[in-house]
Amino acid sequence: MSDFCVVIPVYNHPDTIGTTVQQVRALDLPVVLVDDGSEPVCADVLQTLARADEQVHLTRLPQNCGKGAAVKVGLLMAEKLGFGYAFQVDADGQHNTDDIPRLIGVSRQHPDAIVSGMPDYDDSVPRVRYYCRYLTHILVWINTLSLEIRDSMCGFRVYPLAPVCQLLRTESLGDRMDYDTEVLVKWFWNGGRVVQTKTRVSYPLDGISHFRGFEDNWLLTKLHIRLFFGMLWRLPRLLGRRSPVKGLSL
Repeated sequence: MSDFCVVIPVYNHPDTIGTTVQQVRALDLPVVLVDDGSEPVCADVLQTLARADEQVHLTRLPQNCGKGAAVKVGLLMAEKLGFGYAFQVDADGQHNTDDIPRLIGVSRQHPDAIVSGMPDYDDSVPRVRYYCRYLTHILVWINTLSLEIRDSMCGFRVYPLAPVCQLLRTESLGDRMDYDTEVLVKWFWNGGRVVQTKTRVSYPLDGISHFRGFEDNWLLTKLHIRLFFGMLWRLPRLLGRRSPVKGLSL
């Protein structure tokens, strides 16, 4: 069995998930699909994909719980299936699956680190979201007292499963769009390393985005307030930490 698998959270992306799975399977990587309470059309597509290929594993949440919840379920399922590493990929086709072998190569060089993409956007990215991301970057740098996490919002990353699943069991992590940032910050707080490398990102190929403008921006605001106060009582340890790994770039 491969040490690596790909975890894909899915919520109502029936038009793109087949292509995404096909691209991943062409790399000879097993897939863990997490149906986050999709409507019947998408749920049927996922069932068909799983029935057609024994290396496509499927679990379904009874209702929509959020991207973060689906990723966490997928990571724990991947660990239970015996994989050592899991690659998180979005279902909407925005991630460049051609970069998967390269990031896996970086992961093999840094087996104890989370290896995460830094988006190299094309013209499809909404400009407001492009610029607003930088506020989150600045807040993450403040909340970690480090520049090691260059971009915390890209959900295209490789996790070493044993330590990350232990983090999932011991830390409270967001269930929705706050998950991607929170898991990296708390991983860093607990002494984990983050290695980053650029990757091309498009927005999204099926035109469906589940980012909820006001709700998710408010969710992220509350997250950064919590992280700030969490940083304060970790201040002495963070001030004494020196980052051993710099973010990588193409």
